[in-house]
Amino acid sequence: MRRIARAPWELLKRAFGWLVLFEARNKLLLLPTAVRLRRFEDAETSRLATLLGRPPYARVATVIATHRRPDALRAAVRSALAQTVADQVVIVVDDGAGLPELPCDPRLFAVSLARNTATAGVVRNVGIRLTRSRYVAFLDDDNLWEPDHLEQALAALDTPGGPDAVYTALRRVLPDGTERDVLSVPFDRRRAAHEAFLDTNAFVARRSRALHFSRLRRTPEVLPREDWELIRRYARRHRVRHLPRPTVRYLVNPGSFYTAWDGE
Repeated sequence: MRRIARAPWELLKRAFGWLVLFEARNKLLLLPTAVRLRRFEDAETSRLATLLGRPPYARVATVIATHRRPDALRAAVRSALAQTVADQVVIVVDDGAGLPELPCDPRLFAVSLARNTATAGVVRNVGIRLTRSRYVAFLDDDNLWEPDHLEQALAALDTPGGPDAVYTALRRVLPDGTERDVLSVPFDRRRAAHEAFLDTNAFVARRSRALHFSRLRRTPEVLPREDWELIRRYARRHRVRHLPRPTVRYLVNPGSFYTAWDGE
């Protein structure tokens, strides 16, 4: 991308969006990693499905990907199990590091991949594929939900003629616990080509063949992230709506990429 002359590059960005262009580059350069990881994902899904036996089933399945954050994971699991929507299953998928002791709850299932993939999309895909539900929600192991997160999302999704997916607002907090801002942006697929305001911690979607994450191996420097790719691709043929109520407590690492937003 840096070799493109500045004027043509600016024209391309305006026409297609810098995130779309970066993702096209990612697919070109990282495709071999996706092929290998898809094979691993298939094998692990088959192996873990045998261990689980009957697939966990509920109205909504919550997928929590984790890797070496035992205390934060337990807090995330508690916030998922504390939802006012009882008809759910929570599946924790560990990326090959081993699972800590977790709460004893019949709605909670936990599995560990045979090796570390360092690819969040693959970890989450295994969780999607191991469950059966009408809706799927996602929570990272360092974030928390308000107790009515799923209730708010499902109320909108179950409305006749309503959307296929929703995402709520993010209350973004710094490591010391202070609030940085609230990220609340109405859905606009064209705007999402230029701004990275989409995050799956706030996303609850109707299960479909399109609901799977990119399997590209993305290092922290690779943009855009898996969350952006999933939601924007899902929105090609599905209706996505934003709910402005903040129901996610999202930990911001100041050293990582995130959208600068002034809140509301």
